Amino acid sequence: MEANSREWLSRWAVFAFFSIVFLFVSVEIAPNWSAVHAQDGGDSGASEEGQGESTNIFRHIIKSAFEIKSGAFIFGMMLVFTSIGLFALIVLLAMDLRMTTCIPPVFVEEFTDTVNKRRFKEAFELARNDTSFLGRILTAGMGRLQYGLDDAREAAFNTVESVKAGKEQLITYLATIGTLGPMIGLVGTVFGMILAFIELGRGTPDASKLSKAISHALVLTLGGVALALPAIFCHAFFRNRLIRITMDSANISDDLLTQMYHNSRKPAASPAPAAAATPAAEARPTPATVRPAQ
Repeated sequence: MEANSREWLSRWAVFAFFSIVFLFVSVEIAPNWSAVHAQDGGDSGASEEGQGESTNIFRHIIKSAFEIKSGAFIFGMMLVFTSIGLFALIVLLAMDLRMTTCIPPVFVEEFTDTVNKRRFKEAFELARNDTSFLGRILTAGMGRLQYGLDDAREAAFNTVESVKAGKEQLITYLATIGTLGPMIGLVGTVFGMILAFIELGRGTPDASKLSKAISHALVLTLGGVALALPAIFCHAFFRNRLIRITMDSANISDDLLTQMYHNSRKPAASPAPAAAATPAAEARPTPATVRPAQ
C-alpha cells in the first residue's frame, strides 16, 4: 500500500508540474507568438482579425486568473491546485469503484469451485491474497466462520462498513471541492473589486482600465463555478456507485460464506467399499482343504 501511494504521489506531482508549465506557456509565450505572427503578416484580412478576436476571450481568462499586479495570481494558483486535486480524485475513484475491480468474476468462480471441492484452506488463501473489495470481506468472514455462520456474517458486515467508510471519505472531498471552488473564486472577485474601487476613489480613472480590472476580478468567480460543476456531478455519481457496489458485495459474500459453511458441515465422502466375494468363490475349496482319497 505504501508503494502504491508513493507511486500515485509521484504521478500527480509530475502531472501538476506539467499543468503549471502548460499554463505558463499559455499565458506568457502563446500571446507573444501571436503578436510576432501579427507583426510579420501585417494587415491581414477581416477573417483573420475575427479569428484573433475569437481567441482573445480564452487568453483574457488565463491572464486574468494569473495576473500578478491585481493580486489574482494567488487565487488563480489556488484554483489550479484544487483542480489538480479534483482530477486526481476522479481518476482514483474511477479506478477503484469499478464493478469488475471490486467484485472480480474470475475470483468468484475460482473461489466457488475451490469451496465445492472442499479445499477450504486453499479458498482462505485465495481470498486473503485478493485485494478486491469482495476478497477483503470474505477474508474477515472466513476468519470467524469457525464460531458459527452468524459470527462470520457479522464480521463480513463490519468489513463492508469499514471499506465503505474509507471510500466515502474520498467521495466527501469531491463535495468539499464543489463548495470550496466557488468560495475561492468569490474571495478573489471581491478582492479584485476592492482594488478597482480604490482606484475609482482616487479620482477620475480611465474607463478602460476600470472595466479591465472588474473583468479580471469576475474571471475568478467563473473559474470557481466551472470547478464546482464536475465536482458536484462526480460526487453524486460515485456515491451512487459505492452504494451499489457495497450492496452487491454484501450479498455475494453472504452467499459464498453460507455455501462454505454448509460444505464444511457435510461429512467427507467415504471411499467405495471393496467388492464382496462371490458365493461360488467362497464355496470353492482351496488346495489345502482338499483331502486325498482313501
